[in-house]
Amino acid sequence: MTRTDATKVLVIGGGIAGTATALGLHKAGHDVTVFEAHPFTAEDIGAFLTLASNGMRALAQLDATDAVTAIGFPLTSLRLLDSQGTEVGHAPLGEAADPALRYRCLRRGELNAALQAEAAQRGIPLRHGARLESVTDGPDGITARFADGSSATGDLLIGADGLNSTVRRLIAPGVRPTYAGQRVFYGYTATAPEADPAGTITMVRGSAAAFGYAVSPAGETYWFARVGADPLPAGAPTGPSAALRAQLLPLLREDSTPAAGLVAACDDALLVTNAAELPLGVPWRSGRILLIGDAAHAASPATGQGASMALEDAVVLAKALRDLPDPESAFAAYERHRRPRAEHNITVSGGISRGSRSPSRPAAGTARPVAPDEALVRHLAWETALSADPPEQH
Repeated sequence: MTRTDATKVLVIGGGIAGTATALGLHKAGHDVTVFEAHPFTAEDIGAFLTLASNGMRALAQLDATDAVTAIGFPLTSLRLLDSQGTEVGHAPLGEAADPALRYRCLRRGELNAALQAEAAQRGIPLRHGARLESVTDGPDGITARFADGSSATGDLLIGADGLNSTVRRLIAPGVRPTYAGQRVFYGYTATAPEADPAGTITMVRGSAAAFGYAVSPAGETYWFARVGADPLPAGAPTGPSAALRAQLLPLLREDSTPAAGLVAACDDALLVTNAAELPLGVPWRSGRILLIGDAAHAASPATGQGASMALEDAVVLAKALRDLPDPESAFAAYERHRRPRAEHNITVSGGISRGSRSPSRPAAGTARPVAPDEALVRHLAWETALSADPPEQH
């Protein structure tokens, strides 16, 4: 079902959404180039994340499973603790029976690097240090101009440049990310709680913070904490790790769980960020331009679905441009298929972050049953044509 009339596509952003989109468009037979503002691969940027089974399924459709399972570690069960450290639930996580579809915990920068290496192996051009400044959508193509004075012209432009998207500012200048009610701390600790089950992510129902952690096969603990607080000022330095630990530890010491001990023992790889989201109804397309991933539908990290949603986007967009008769029809069909699911995630994740849903309850991505969502399986399957009609609603 690969098209012979290759479209030239400019992808702005070489992160998870942009590089995965390039893999999908290349597989569909299109001529795609990725432009990344950062000058390097950026293995060290960002905290860790989990790819859910739906994200791993999308990777499989892009033929990129091996590139990702070579890094990080699998998660096969979800454990819940109360504020006294008592286990109140333990269940399989996602599609744990299939090694290719198991949840995976990995550092964001490592995932970026793995996807970029996969793109390079397939001959997809990726230009680092290309910071977008302006876009001109003309009758014969779309031209992107970059801060270094260079430019590129193509048939379509995909904005995959994240939460603070330059492309989004160009087509929807009034839209800004908003604070979702929590600061999110991330860290790594060289030790692990005693007798923690292998392959398990543990979520703690804390009195003053939602806490989660997973232990790597090497015995390193990856952890996060979500805390209700005023937002960090824009551009404000977060301070040294000791200062961040001092903010967090008093809240965790209210409880009898492993959380305080893990934070107290963590190394200097500790950071904090605002949980942010985009409002519902953000314009996703204008002429030859389409937004995907966090540029279109960023949600707070409470559901852990951001990266997986971006990977789903990549597959559905590639199928839309492969199967629909023209880009306008493809963009419209893509939006009809993706917007209900993406905005449902924004709503659920924002509700958790603001406390209107229990932070200890498994959330949208983590609460899916062990059996796969058959509608989503059909939606992502590469060999299934993408119709112009929207899928069933949630």
